[in-house]
Amino acid sequence: MFTTFVGTAAGASESSAPLTPEPQPPKPRQKRSQVARACDWCRVHRIKCDNHLPCSNCRKRNGQCSQGEIPVRTLPHAYRKIERLENRVRELERELENERKAAKSGAGLNTPETPSSLTSSAPSGSEGPEAFDSPSEHGSSSEGKKPREGVHIPTTRSQQGTWYGASSLFYFIRRMNTFLNTSLQQTRPIDRMLPDPVKLFDGTSQTSARGQGSQPTTTATGDPAITGSYLTPTQEEYFISLFWNSLHTSLLVLDEGTFKEHYQSLWTTSGKERKPSALVDIVIALCMQYNTALQPGLEDDINDIIAGSRWYYQRCQRLLTNDLENPTILTLQCHLLSSVYLCSASFPNMSDSTCTLAVRTAYMLGLHLEPPEDMPKREREMRKRLLWTLYVFDSKISMKLGRPFQLDHSDTTCSLPGDDRECATLSGSVFAPLGEDATWLTFNLENVKLFRIIRVTYTAFYKKQLGTTSVFDDQASRNNPKIIESHAEFLGPYIDRIEDWVKSVPNALKTKRLDNGVPFSTDFTPLEIEQFASLWLQRQRLLLELMYHNLCINLFRPFIRFAPTTAPTPVADKIAADCACHAIALTRILHQVLSTTSILTGWHEASQWQWNAAMSLIGYVVAYPQSPTTPEARSAVDLAIAVFDIWKRSIKTAASAAAITRDVSAQADILIKQTQQNQESAPRVEETPLSSSSWEATNDEALADSNPAEALAAVGDWGYNDGTGLPMQGMLAGSIDMAFTFDNQDFGNFGTLSWPTMNGDPGAQWIYG
Repeated sequence: MFTTFVGTAAGASESSAPLTPEPQPPKPRQKRSQVARACDWCRVHRIKCDNHLPCSNCRKRNGQCSQGEIPVRTLPHAYRKIERLENRVRELERELENERKAAKSGAGLNTPETPSSLTSSAPSGSEGPEAFDSPSEHGSSSEGKKPREGVHIPTTRSQQGTWYGASSLFYFIRRMNTFLNTSLQQTRPIDRMLPDPVKLFDGTSQTSARGQGSQPTTTATGDPAITGSYLTPTQEEYFISLFWNSLHTSLLVLDEGTFKEHYQSLWTTSGKERKPSALVDIVIALCMQYNTALQPGLEDDINDIIAGSRWYYQRCQRLLTNDLENPTILTLQCHLLSSVYLCSASFPNMSDSTCTLAVRTAYMLGLHLEPPEDMPKREREMRKRLLWTLYVFDSKISMKLGRPFQLDHSDTTCSLPGDDRECATLSGSVFAPLGEDATWLTFNLENVKLFRIIRVTYTAFYKKQLGTTSVFDDQASRNNPKIIESHAEFLGPYIDRIEDWVKSVPNALKTKRLDNGVPFSTDFTPLEIEQFASLWLQRQRLLLELMYHNLCINLFRPFIRFAPTTAPTPVADKIAADCACHAIALTRILHQVLSTTSILTGWHEASQWQWNAAMSLIGYVVAYPQSPTTPEARSAVDLAIAVFDIWKRSIKTAASAAAITRDVSAQADILIKQTQQNQESAPRVEETPLSSSSWEATNDEALADSNPAEALAAVGDWGYNDGTGLPMQGMLAGSIDMAFTFDNQDFGNFGTLSWPTMNGDPGAQWIYG
């Protein structure tokens, strides 16, 4: 019975089941997602990726998606990327607006630096290919960063070496001295090429710790700076009056009206003694320093004035120690003028240290921020002039010594100072307007603009070297024509910006030329000095043009190489020739001005520019004995010696500079004579001229990514013109023909034929660049 029940149940179940399954509705087929490129993790594990960033798989596993930038291949993808970029732009604009509001209210001092905040702080009217220094100069990671090139050189005062960077004249002199010693088989030390400085401190004794206004105490050393007495009121007035018509118009640090009020308030009712003032002391020290060079007299008189200047400088430094914790504008002015004083006395390292104090003081005073609107305009403009004068001086001394800048402009929101008639009226000094909407303040504004462009160029050039293979890295880099040419071509757009600045300088600040010459050029035409122009205006014109030539010398000098390359480097050679041309122009201007006028008599900084130009000229003559510019450069070296001979009657370092220039130029002449003798004794081979079309083809290869118009423009910009007026192609072809004259079959033998002392060591011919 049980068996029958089971069977009946099973049968009933089977009979109740449908014979065929009911049809199910079809599911819609999912559209396959198109992925342009899977991320690395999904590709390794062979799983499906998506277009999200990060992708879904990486988001689930909390991993880093390495999908990165997906190349745009479809129109929807392009729309999505545009939308992301627009969102990013709006985000950066909001951050920029917040930073500006914080800076205006003074609340941004403690805001952490971000890339957007660094790049957004440039003032309006920024010039140059970049607004200012690259943001990564101070905020980037140090990983992978190459050390700065430089050299340790002991000064004439100590055997301790001091570090100078690749842009400094010390670095160039070291390269030239090494090359001369090896080529002439000698071992002359480098200090033979460093001028003797003026003594600033004698003895180690200190003054008595008496009151600040007391007379100095006599010590056993007998140093006039310590045992001497103060100047009388009449003598102080004489030296201070020199400041307003000389240093004041070229170094805008003081408000003349405010200073005179401060000076008058220091005198007691009796008029026999004044209260101590660090600012008055440093002004008197500067003017006494200037007076020793302005009116050369007997040796004893000069020594007495130098000693008195030294005393006023030392007392200024003692008074400044009381203001270190709570600095004022007066403190900043003293630090800046002290740095100028040390620089004129040929103490570059002390000047650099003092400039650093001035920069930190400026930050303490908040001068790097835009002055508040409720401040009187006269005070606002004074703060702007102070900051930008400090910017110029910091840039000048940092590039001169090859060291990092102290004043980081990425933190600065202060705009440029004004130069209109209203600002000139509020400046505290009375000078007639110059026409063309120019005033006596325009010189300072144009000087600031020049340094902004040069500093951007300098930063970009040396950052390129630090970030990639540098022309200073090693022997192979110095001899690699591709590396050399890439660095030279990199400067092209920046040089164009410098030339744009030259064109924008008002005619009121340009010294005219005879024979239809062009100011701020290297056509070597004589000056046409305006007879009835004020002395301060004539000096401003000359200082602006001389500074332009000096900065171009420093910027172009790295391309003067003391070793040949295995292939032509026309762009780099053109820049090296431009360096020599700027040095020739500077020397000619100084020789004409000093021999016919008194505009720059006793101007210490101009003597340092001449020293810079003289050493650069000798280096060019040694490195390029066959260049078309070399004869003119060699004549300019003799002219530089004549300039030092004029200056040696008033500036003590000039006599030492003249002697060194004669000695080193004589060494260069011996080397050039040996080169010519070896060239004459070498077997003559048939020359293979390099036509202008061949050189243009080389340029076209370098500009392969440019369009034809840009390529032709670049060829025109880099035309070889040394002032002779010859066509670019013919001049360049001639210079390269002479280079190939030595050995057409193997250009690498150029070094062995040029420098006889390197024949013994084939590898030595490449180590001197």
